[in-house]
Amino acid sequence: MLLTVDIGNTHIVLACMECGKVFAQARLASDRLKTDFEYAVSLKEFFQMNGISADGVEGACISSVNPELTKLVSSAVRLITGKEALAVGAGVKTGLNIRIDNPAECGADLVTAAVGALRRYKPPLIIIDLGTATTFSVIDSTGAFIGGAIAPGLKTSVEALSDKTALLPGIALETPGAAIGKNTADCMRSGAILGTAGMIDGMIDRMSAELGEKPRIVATGGLAGTVVPFCTHDIETAGDLILEGLEAVYEKNRKK
Repeated sequence: MLLTVDIGNTHIVLACMECGKVFAQARLASDRLKTDFEYAVSLKEFFQMNGISADGVEGACISSVNPELTKLVSSAVRLITGKEALAVGAGVKTGLNIRIDNPAECGADLVTAAVGALRRYKPPLIIIDLGTATTFSVIDSTGAFIGGAIAPGLKTSVEALSDKTALLPGIALETPGAAIGKNTADCMRSGAILGTAGMIDGMIDRMSAELGEKPRIVATGGLAGTVVPFCTHDIETAGDLILEGLEAVYEKNRKK
């Protein structure tokens, strides 16, 4: 059994996997004020609630966008399982051909999502991850990561709009009734959700034209289900791409 950990800016996703399948999963808040002991308590509770013995954990693999949290969670994994977690980064074999100006700049989340997508789909691909940021990763027909784009995430944009303006309130990200809002909250929902969907459709058009071939479009991340239904392109949602990628990376680096 493999423990996979996806550390994002907002949430940490824990999952236990075997043979490409997730059989236990939990979502924690990303909190830099917690200690490794507190994360260890959360990890122990995750195991207990799912009837999992820490002794059954063969290893752990981490994808992280926050080095500080990587250290804390790695320590927590060590405290509970006695295993050293493999953190995706420099020196770790991924099998992904990264063809950008500086491959070291490619985030672990983008790498593992691409590895997971290539495990499931035939390239070319555009992978859209809707989280704290909205990221686009482009995989060409040879399976190489050739670049992408980064935009503010849906919640990030809405929170910034509310924080930086005197009269615009915080809103729940509910389905907008129409593009033309009749009140402030509906106008904000329209701009946020339909605006993000329009941005995604436009980026897909531009990237597909530059790629010179029709890619398969895959969306992942916590906000994919909120936005994808309003996109005009045919986009498949896949929630476990990073977790699948972590399992694949672990297998490539496991000592035989």
